[in-house]
Amino acid sequence: MKINLAHIRARATNGGHIDFVVFEAKSSSGGDTANSQLLAQLTARAQASGLKVDQSALAYSENGRIRFFGSRNLVDHLSKIGLPSWTHSINV
Repeated sequence: MKINLAHIRARATNGGHIDFVVFEAKSSSGGDTANSQLLAQLTARAQASGLKVDQSALAYSENGRIRFFGSRNLVDHLSKIGLPSWTHSINV
């Protein structure tokens, strides 16, 4: 299965950079535990493919709305800016 992702480097408040990844995915059950496990697996896969990941999140549609699940700061940021464009894909 191919999963789309967005790998983005943004300026951090301390003047450095932060690399984050957003995956177009949701666990089959949609529960927090299952989503946490899926996010950990996808993050490890992205890192193994050479991407730097400081924070990560899942993005999925639920009841016609985009939902985010993952690192609190990243989820808050994505809630303000919306869904990023997909830049890569990985096979799982």
